[in-house]
Amino acid sequence: MTNRRCFDAIEGHFAMKTSYRVLFMGCSALALAGCGPDEISSPGTGGDVIINNPAPTPAPTPTPTPTQTVSAASGCPTISDAQGLTDEGTISGPTGQYRICAMPARFNTSSTLPYIEGLLYRMPGRVDVGTDGGPTASAADTNVTLSIEPGAMVYASGAAFLMVNRGNQIDAEGTAERPIIFTSRDNVLGLNSDSSSGQWGGVVLGGRAPVTDCIAPGATPGTTGCERQVEGAAQPALFGGATPGDSSGSMKFVQIRYSGFVLSGDNELQSLTTGGSGSGTVLENIMSYNSSDDGVEFFGGRVNVKRLIVVGAEDDSIDTDTGVKANLQQVIAIQRQGAGDTIIEADSTNGLEEQTPRQNTIISNAVFQHRNASASQAIRIRGAADYTIANTVVVADSGVPCIRVDQPETLRAAGAGADEAGPVRFESTVLDCASAFRDGSGGVTAAQVQARFDAGSNNIADFINTLGMLFINGSNESGASAFNATSLGSFFENLAYVGAVRDENDGWFTQWTCNSSAVSFGNDNTGNCASLPIY
Repeated sequence: MTNRRCFDAIEGHFAMKTSYRVLFMGCSALALAGCGPDEISSPGTGGDVIINNPAPTPAPTPTPTPTQTVSAASGCPTISDAQGLTDEGTISGPTGQYRICAMPARFNTSSTLPYIEGLLYRMPGRVDVGTDGGPTASAADTNVTLSIEPGAMVYASGAAFLMVNRGNQIDAEGTAERPIIFTSRDNVLGLNSDSSSGQWGGVVLGGRAPVTDCIAPGATPGTTGCERQVEGAAQPALFGGATPGDSSGSMKFVQIRYSGFVLSGDNELQSLTTGGSGSGTVLENIMSYNSSDDGVEFFGGRVNVKRLIVVGAEDDSIDTDTGVKANLQQVIAIQRQGAGDTIIEADSTNGLEEQTPRQNTIISNAVFQHRNASASQAIRIRGAADYTIANTVVVADSGVPCIRVDQPETLRAAGAGADEAGPVRFESTVLDCASAFRDGSGGVTAAQVQARFDAGSNNIADFINTLGMLFINGSNESGASAFNATSLGSFFENLAYVGAVRDENDGWFTQWTCNSSAVSFGNDNTGNCASLPIY
């Protein structure tokens, strides 16, 4: 083979397409083997070609990314209350070591709990914010405000709970990046699983707005003589009055985890309990996670909540009673598989004769995921409660019926009572359940409930959901006709869609939530609910 032929052969191989490069490199070696030393010699080689194939350098072993942990703060901060915080040493868990700063049993002076890296605040038992000022405002009110900074974490165990008394307030405003977290000791120690619950009491907001079911015999509901007591509290914790616009303070971007400890008998607290709180109270971006009782329960008063998430409640996700007037918009309620009773339980009489003020709860833009086959229904409305559900997707993959209404007075015609804003009402609500309706007690039939459902606008009883991540609108939800929620009251916005989350670009639920096996809210949040976040 001449030099020209040899180089032609080699060039021919290298002229091939890149996709055949590996195959023809081997062929090129064969071609070279057929060429003599004189034919492929290069200047300075003396005719010899020496090809050294050094052993490949082994890839360096990647340095493992260290697990981020925190170190205990050096001490407890000074607060305005003269009692101060008690330094109880440190506590360690999977996320690091923390300084424990125990709260006083009662805050007598307005105080701020700052965020400090490596520091946790502990509730040593029931912690009161101020002293109860009674059903009417007076000069004797203690006017204590407990402020909690974004990112601060509070934990408790057993019967401990936070009680914001009438005439006092809480100012717990976190941010999406740094929500405020109320949780349990076991959560700090890393002992919890996705089914853990009931490890401490919860947060209770007491106020002076009207309630029913008075504890004083003969008292008139909705007046200053009508008060109620927090269920199970060993010491009196009263609420109620006649001030609809009363304020218990503000809570924004708050997680409440693993609550619902049994205080006494069958009395358990919820993640968040409001008792007679007034419309001046601000509640936004609240997450209840794994309450052993209800996710939230509203006893009377005037309650307004924007962006509420309830995951894993073992009784009802949303419980409303004793004459509450509640407005909720953008709500996600998702049960754990095989756990929980109803998504909604509403009652205005609690088994007593019809009372006024009647409950009137309005919910718009919600997604309800019922996932417990042993329950009887996803939504139960009873006791002469007025209830409106609009722009909502109800799914019961458990096979239970969607809606049950009890007692004929609950379905009575509008205008039939002295204190009502309308009967049970549905607008742009879609149902994806094995059966849409069921018979209720007191002679209410599934057919009657369906007739009420059909009387609303754009309702669909045989809907097929296409929700992503269990709560984000898919094509079917986007195609459903929305109801203008502004007609329901000034609290509501016209979001112009059915469901809680418009689409995958709507991220109001991100960052400040936590994930579990029940539902994931994505990667851009505070991580798994079984672990504490590290900021």
